[in-house]
Amino acid sequence: MLNLILKDILIQKNILIIYIATIILYLMVNVPSVYIVFIYSIVFVLSAFSNDEKDNANILLNSLPYTRKEIVSSKYIGALIFTGLFMFLTYLFDFLLNGNQVAVLWKEVLLIMGLVMIVISFILPISYKFKTKYLTIAIMGLFGVYMVIINYFVPNLNKQIRTVVQNFMTVQELQLYLIVSLLIVVLYIGSWMLSVRIYKRKAF
Repeated sequence: MLNLILKDILIQKNILIIYIATIILYLMVNVPSVYIVFIYSIVFVLSAFSNDEKDNANILLNSLPYTRKEIVSSKYIGALIFTGLFMFLTYLFDFLLNGNQVAVLWKEVLLIMGLVMIVISFILPISYKFKTKYLTIAIMGLFGVYMVIINYFVPNLNKQIRTVVQNFMTVQELQLYLIVSLLIVVLYIGSWMLSVRIYKRKAF
């Protein structure tokens, strides 16, 4: 399974240079690290998934000595590894560029991991059931709805989202973090099992 995760990294090794360059650019204009890690982690996972859809790659994957469960599991485990990688790079560059003596807060780590896991929990089953092109259409539609909302109904939505994030970072109840973390883990595992079931039934 480790080789499947390494495959996703190696296929995108040239794009990684672009990722790193743009991360540095965003840090220079003070884009919050949480947003950077979240966006790049999701983009990386989606890119890895879309590569498997090209040129009958799934037929090749299924001819290799891996079970379909292992193929799907590599995406879910890889998503967490990629998030950790982008988190490390982002905070490292933030320290080198801005001189921020940042000890990464465990709350921030939980927030990033939690957001990525929630999004991946919905994205991967949809991608396995259909194709990423349909997911792209759905994302574009949601973005259109989002733009309508912030322009006509809730102009300060972005500010409200930032406030929610800030409130999360200031909560002191450890029990609340444990409950939310547990719910996210259950959602992630449930999505994982659903994706395995969907992929096992697909014919290539």
